[in-house]
Amino acid sequence: MSTETDQPRRGLRVRIAYLLVILVVIGGGLTVWLSSGSVDSHVGPEGVLMYNVPDLASSSSANTGGTVDGISCRTLAKETVKYHVHVHVAVFVNGQMRRLPAGIGITKPQLVEHDKSGVFDDVGLYDCLYWLHTHVADGIIHVEAPAKQGFTLGQFFDIWGQPLGPNQVGPAKGKVVVFENGKRITGNPRSTPLLAQGVIQLDVGNQVVPFQPLTFKVSGGCGAGKNGCATKTKK
Repeated sequence: MSTETDQPRRGLRVRIAYLLVILVVIGGGLTVWLSSGSVDSHVGPEGVLMYNVPDLASSSSANTGGTVDGISCRTLAKETVKYHVHVHVAVFVNGQMRRLPAGIGITKPQLVEHDKSGVFDDVGLYDCLYWLHTHVADGIIHVEAPAKQGFTLGQFFDIWGQPLGPNQVGPAKGKVVVFENGKRITGNPRSTPLLAQGVIQLDVGNQVVPFQPLTFKVSGGCGAGKNGCATKTKK
């Protein structure tokens, strides 16, 4: 027969066990977050952190300059940029960070610049550059269009030549969770808008990484004003 003294002790043991379960569950999420936060990084050519992780996929695609989703590919000589903004995209596959490669949306042969901070891919004399593209493997999508208009993540992936949907991001398959500027986005990831200074996070697979807030500023000739990056001062 239990006594009044035994009952509080039993209740305490139940509360302790319940607390341990909560800590294990939360700890799993913290492990994912801490593992991503401990990845080696350095400031790249655009003044934005670059992480030493594998690319999600190669930047190469079958696009050779044809119009994609109404977006054209301009040569250096025909560059007209009156709307230039930046969006950061982070990708986690089963809790592990992956990155967007440099050179998405830039056809071959690219102008490739090297310095101690990393590689910068740009449009040269014999190739073209789509309005949505990447120059550095730092997660920054450049939107450089002849006029202000709305663009989506789906258009960017189409230019890249990689699939994007509720159950796939590039070659990674699994349930896709989308965050933008801290808010979880429902619906098809393809419809995610590319907002100026937006921060998009895609979680694919078994583990959902809590949204990782980020403040960034793209520096250099690609960072300010309405000019395209091809007009920047070469290093």
